[in-house]
Amino acid sequence: MTRPPPVVLSIAGFDPSSGAGVTADIKTIAAHGCYGVACITALTVQSTAGVRRVQPVEPALVTETLEELAADLEIAAVHIGMLGSEKVVRAVADFLMDRDQENIVLDPILKSSSGASLLDSTGVRLMSEKLLPLATVVTPNGDEASSLTAMPVTNVEQMRAAAAKLHTMGAAAVVITGGHLEKAIDLLSFTTNRGIEQEIFKSDRQRSTSTHGTGCAFATAVTCHLAQGRGLPEAVLLAKAYVSAAIVHAQPLGRGIGPVHHLYRMYQQRRTIIADPEPVN
Repeated sequence: MTRPPPVVLSIAGFDPSSGAGVTADIKTIAAHGCYGVACITALTVQSTAGVRRVQPVEPALVTETLEELAADLEIAAVHIGMLGSEKVVRAVADFLMDRDQENIVLDPILKSSSGASLLDSTGVRLMSEKLLPLATVVTPNGDEASSLTAMPVTNVEQMRAAAAKLHTMGAAAVVITGGHLEKAIDLLSFTTNRGIEQEIFKSDRQRSTSTHGTGCAFATAVTCHLAQGRGLPEAVLLAKAYVSAAIVHAQPLGRGIGPVHHLYRMYQQRRTIIADPEPVN
């Protein structure tokens, strides 16, 4: 009997353009050979042109959804994305605190790429207090790391300092993504029995207008690799390579910032099968 794939839970908002949020997470999870389930935290009115409106889900519905999924499935890993309100942050934190859940990846989404606020200051503070210590790893971009730590994050040394501050706030491991830098540099900082260790991951910046949802794709890919038993440094390396390739293979969609191509591997395999079909006897 075939062993079922690891189940990865996405707790995030709904982006109707499918560039980010739960639908993008499900595509990323499928691309990594896992089975995705989701709890929607907020509905949004948005497209590639930007976010127009955010409507958080009732926290009781979030709690019921999470409890129903947890009662039915063995969840190997959890990706937490946009939460939308302080009440939803509390509902998610209460759920996770009652479980001995491994492999929790917190992507602290505070604003959309178009600048719309996605979590108020009370929600940010509660997320820092309640969810940050529960996470296996937290994956802020430079702006998010700056907001969480009240420190500038514009270069590698400042990334190191912000990561150190996040450790003091309770984070066991941190990946600060540097897509805003001239070179696409990510910093991994994690706790070992020898203390804090840090690794730098570098790659060339991809010049593209199809970058919507890169943070979600990266964090979800890390979640999948952790669900499959890989160590954190390897998970970060593979996730970074996946996002770079998803940008390279992205197809121009919409009139704004288009999505990355989450399922580019599937299309590559399909072309190979069509180009080299099995012989018919």
